[in-house]
Amino acid sequence: MSDSAPDTSGTSALRGRWREALLAARGGTGLAPDPDPYADALLARWAEPQRRYHTTAHLTQVLDRVDTLAGHAADPDLVRLAVWFHDAVYRPDRSENEERSAALAERALPEAGLPDAGTAEVARLVRLTVTHDPADGDTNGEVLCDADLAILAAPPKEYAAYAAQVREEYGFVPDDAFREGRAAVLRQLLELPCLFRTPHGSAEWEPRARQNLTTELELLTH
Repeated sequence: MSDSAPDTSGTSALRGRWREALLAARGGTGLAPDPDPYADALLARWAEPQRRYHTTAHLTQVLDRVDTLAGHAADPDLVRLAVWFHDAVYRPDRSENEERSAALAERALPEAGLPDAGTAEVARLVRLTVTHDPADGDTNGEVLCDADLAILAAPPKEYAAYAAQVREEYGFVPDDAFREGRAAVLRQLLELPCLFRTPHGSAEWEPRARQNLTTELELLTH
């Protein structure tokens, strides 16, 4: 892309958001490396061809939701960095994506100038997205998990597009097996006492998310 070409993909805005979060989390720790190459490496991962839902659009949406919930987090900039890494490694046919994403954060963030304690917190948060079950009082975890799951509370048309994108990512799975597996995931979510842990998520997202999940489950099983 030339310097004068329009950045229709939004990568320039995302690069700026990465820079802002990383610089804030570093706390002005000297002449640390330029954040931009790290953003570009992550953006390349988020643009991989096997992705349909877990794309830069998802990255942007989750960052937007963290902004909405930021007042609840103990350290929102570390949560933002965790958003960048939480699906940085994504292969729909593998089960260790979150662990590999956390390990990537543990390698990259010290090089990018983040102190050890911040790196450890980002990696912990990324691993938390395996279960989306933060402990009581884990405000950083609550914000990350709520932001990641907020798509469940999307308007019906947007939710249907999300469900279709998930199906595309699992295109290698036969229809019957996918329907069975997806239905099991939906039932597991619906059985949780609460999907969202922040006050905003509980009040604004929980009812619509449960309705969307119930509707999708009915479509899959009838």
